Amino acid sequence: MLIVLAIVVAAGYYAYKAVSGGDNAPSCKSSHTACLQKCRRTATEAPAAQACQEDCRREADACERQGK
Repeated sequence: MLIVLAIVVAAGYYAYKAVSGGDNAPSCKSSHTACLQKCRRTATEAPAAQACQEDCRREADACERQGK
Protein backbone atom coordinates (compact mmCIF):
# COMPACT_ATOMS: atom_id res chain seq x y z
CA MET A 1 0.00 0.00 0.00
CA LEU A 2 2.79 2.45 0.87
CA ILE A 3 4.63 1.69 -2.35
CA VAL A 4 1.53 2.51 -4.40
CA LEU A 5 1.09 5.73 -2.45
CA ALA A 6 4.74 6.69 -3.04
CA ILE A 7 4.35 6.08 -6.79
CA VAL A 8 1.18 8.19 -6.91
CA VAL A 9 2.87 11.02 -5.01
CA ALA A 10 5.93 10.92 -7.30
CA ALA A 11 3.75 10.92 -10.42
CA GLY A 12 1.74 13.84 -9.06
CA TYR A 13 4.91 15.80 -8.33
CA TYR A 14 6.28 15.34 -11.85
CA ALA A 15 2.89 16.16 -13.37
CA TYR A 16 2.79 19.36 -11.30
CA LYS A 17 6.31 20.30 -12.41
CA ALA A 18 5.39 19.69 -16.06
CA VAL A 19 2.24 21.82 -15.83
CA SER A 20 3.71 24.65 -13.73
CA GLY A 21 6.97 24.93 -15.65
CA GLY A 22 9.04 24.65 -12.49
CA ASP A 23 12.31 24.11 -14.34
CA ASN A 24 12.09 27.30 -16.41
CA ALA A 25 14.47 30.15 -15.73
CA PRO A 26 12.94 32.81 -13.50
CA SER A 27 11.54 35.88 -15.21
CA CYS A 28 12.85 39.37 -14.54
CA LYS A 29 9.76 40.19 -12.49
CA SER A 30 10.02 37.09 -10.31
CA SER A 31 13.76 37.65 -9.81
CA HIS A 32 13.06 41.25 -8.79
CA THR A 33 10.37 40.14 -6.35
CA ALA A 34 12.69 37.56 -4.80
CA CYS A 35 15.44 40.17 -4.48
CA LEU A 36 13.09 42.61 -2.71
CA GLN A 37 11.95 39.87 -0.35
CA LYS A 38 15.59 39.15 0.48
CA CYS A 39 16.10 42.86 1.22
CA ARG A 40 13.14 42.89 3.60
CA ARG A 41 14.41 39.85 5.46
CA THR A 42 18.08 40.82 5.74
CA ALA A 43 18.27 44.62 5.97
CA THR A 44 17.40 46.01 9.39
CA GLU A 45 18.40 49.66 8.93
CA ALA A 46 16.55 51.95 6.50
CA PRO A 47 19.67 53.07 4.55
CA ALA A 48 20.76 49.45 4.09
CA ALA A 49 17.28 48.46 2.94
CA GLN A 50 17.17 51.34 0.46
CA ALA A 51 20.60 50.42 -0.92
CA CYS A 52 19.51 46.80 -1.30
CA GLN A 53 16.32 47.85 -3.10
CA GLU A 54 18.34 50.09 -5.45
CA ASP A 55 20.57 47.11 -6.27
CA CYS A 56 17.46 45.06 -7.00
CA ARG A 57 16.13 47.80 -9.25
CA ARG A 58 19.44 47.98 -11.16
CA GLU A 59 19.48 44.20 -11.59
CA ALA A 60 15.88 44.24 -12.84
CA ASP A 61 16.70 47.01 -15.35
CA ALA A 62 19.72 45.06 -16.60
CA CYS A 63 17.60 41.91 -16.89
CA GLU A 64 14.96 43.70 -18.95
CA ARG A 65 17.60 45.23 -21.22
CA GLN A 66 18.88 41.72 -21.94
CA GLY A 67 15.35 40.73 -22.89
CA LYS A 68 14.86 37.85 -20.47
